[in-house]
Amino acid sequence: MKKDKTVYWLSTTLLCLLFIMGAMMYIFNYPRAESFFINLGFPTWIIYPLATLKIIAPIVILVRKSLFLKELAYAGFVFDALLALVAHLMVRDGEYLFAILALFFTVISWIYDRKVFGKLTQQFTVH
Repeated sequence: MKKDKTVYWLSTTLLCLLFIMGAMMYIFNYPRAESFFINLGFPTWIIYPLATLKIIAPIVILVRKSLFLKELAYAGFVFDALLALVAHLMVRDGEYLFAILALFFTVISWIYDRKVFGKLTQQFTVH
C-alpha cells in the first residue's frame, strides 16, 4: 500500500505541476501561447479560460472534496492532452512531449487514485 500511495502522489504531483506550469505560460507569456494556438489552428479566445481550468482542476484533484468534480478534472486533463497531442502531430511541430507526459501522468494518477482511495462504485455508496 505504501508503494501505491507513493506512485499516486508522485504522478498526481507531476500531473498538477505540468498543468499549472502550462497555465502560467498561458497567462504570463500570452504572445507565445497565442502563436502556439494560431499555429495549431485553435482560437485564441480560449487561452484564458483554459488557463483558468488548468489551475482549478489540480486544486479539485488535490482537495478531493467532490467525486464528480475530481472525475471531471481527470476527464478534462485527458481531453486537453489528447487534443494537444493530435494537434501537434497534425502540424508536425515536434512539440508533443508534454502532451504525452500529461496523458501518462493522468492515467497513472487516475488508476492509483482507485487503488489508494477505493473504487469508483465504493465512493458512491451512502453509508
